[in-house]
Amino acid sequence: MLQGGVAAGLAGVGLTAAETVAAVPASGGSEIRPFRVDVPQQRLADLRRRVRAVSWPTGELVADRSQGVQLATTKALARYWATKYDWRRFEAKLRKFPQYLTEIDGVDIHFVHVRSPHPDALPLIMTHGWPGSFVELLETVGPLTNPTAYGGRAADAFHLVLPSIPGYGFSAQPTEIGWDPGRTARAWHQLMRLLGYDRYVAQGGDVGSAVTDNLARQAPDGLLGVHLNLLGAALAPGGQPTDTAEERAAAAAVAEFNATGNGYRIEQTTRPQTIGYALLDSPVALAAWMLDHDTDSYDKIARAFVHNHPAGNLTRDHILDNITLYWLTGTGASSARIYWESARARATNPPPPPVTLPVAFSAFPGEIFQAPRTWVRNIYPTLAYYNKPTRGGHFAAWEEPHLFTTELRTAFHPLR
Repeated sequence: MLQGGVAAGLAGVGLTAAETVAAVPASGGSEIRPFRVDVPQQRLADLRRRVRAVSWPTGELVADRSQGVQLATTKALARYWATKYDWRRFEAKLRKFPQYLTEIDGVDIHFVHVRSPHPDALPLIMTHGWPGSFVELLETVGPLTNPTAYGGRAADAFHLVLPSIPGYGFSAQPTEIGWDPGRTARAWHQLMRLLGYDRYVAQGGDVGSAVTDNLARQAPDGLLGVHLNLLGAALAPGGQPTDTAEERAAAAAVAEFNATGNGYRIEQTTRPQTIGYALLDSPVALAAWMLDHDTDSYDKIARAFVHNHPAGNLTRDHILDNITLYWLTGTGASSARIYWESARARATNPPPPPVTLPVAFSAFPGEIFQAPRTWVRNIYPTLAYYNKPTRGGHFAAWEEPHLFTTELRTAFHPLR
């Protein structure tokens, strides 16, 4: 069993710290402990049993997703999950990545840390979102850390840190309130200092964009700049210009999302504990909740399961790697709480300072809305790079790792 705070967050999961490997002392005296995933077979057998025992609702009464995740999609997902999906395959993949735990501000933080073979690499910390995890970023590890093996230049290399937000994945679940994106950002800066990085850049999408935005506003010593792929501030109704066709299209997409696709955000912002009971009791309920995020990613995931036509890297196995991680770590409720924490922080904290660091932004076409350059610059006057890639959606790094890698190489090149 895991020790300390992680044991509290993952009780009964059966994951283990690599106790046979010597702990790594970090800069400043904190201990960094190697981490290894080892899920007991009975946990996987119980998962399959629960998937097979699901009680199905009747089918939706419409031909689209306007009533929610469609029955054909969840049945196809459950059938594959129960009969063909292999967690051991993913577990073996995970063991190839150097993973660690370290305690920061009273919480054990899990992170992947891959140093580039190129000594002049630029340190980069990337933050996942919801309903994602560090899993959605793994396909970029090779191209980012070892670009010469993927057609890039040594000058494009990054030392890469992929932490799990507290309450997500293998990080511990906080036992007190207050772990909002700002506190997480402060923990990330401490983590980079523990790893010996005195200058670095940061990237984030979805919830990770909120963490990275806070990190940029805190502007700690050594942070050179940030890259984002979701303009979270623009999800608030109004406040952005609608003078051009591009701006009106973005405003219409935001309005549509807030009117018809915002259910999970309302529930997780106001009642994360309530939905947590279902998310920890039924793996199929968890899967359906995670799929019901945005139309573009839902359509792509539905095609992957119903027709076995994946979009880019969004394959059935990759999607279930992420969902199974949530199930095995029991993080359905704890991952939702950061929405509640974010709302509480906005209501009780003073307005944050403006961003003065260079900001880069990639507006992927399948995102909830494709943020116009004018909107991004309104929120980030220090915008130094803006681009509209030709493919990719909410899970851009996962779906299109090559395009995503190219965006980061280009965006951060001036800061090297």
